[in-house]
Amino acid sequence: MEPPSTRPPGIDGPAIDLIVADPAWHRLIQGAGSIARRAAHAAGMQGTIVLASDRVVRGLNARHRGKNKPTNVLTYEQPAPEIILALGVVRSEAAAQGRRPGHHLAHLVVHGALHLQGEDHGRAGDARRMEMAEARILHSIGVPNPWKRA
Repeated sequence: MEPPSTRPPGIDGPAIDLIVADPAWHRLIQGAGSIARRAAHAAGMQGTIVLASDRVVRGLNARHRGKNKPTNVLTYEQPAPEIILALGVVRSEAAAQGRRPGHHLAHLVVHGALHLQGEDHGRAGDARRMEMAEARILHSIGVPNPWKRA
């Protein structure tokens, strides 16, 4: 298991706490914690990342958003910034999009970090700005643009 609050080599900035609540993340994505931390640092995030199961995320989504289904990523600002990701959803979305699971994980961490910074995608203009910011941040860590259409 990867230690919490560590930085990958060459990454400056605040420590990112990592909780691997579902050890299956290690089987799906080699270095999942390092990928998540690197994406969070690139996006300027401070806080905690939780790599969880669909069951955990479904429960949180039902309790806090009234939607009794798992979602790919949940963000919470209080009591402290936190991003929670659902393993099964991340895996199935990556497969459906023909993307590497590690790249999709990085994208969702950046997406969540931008939400924590007040970004939203509810309206077309906001969505486009958020997509462009995601693409720029992902490019800085060598992850392909998830919005680029083939």
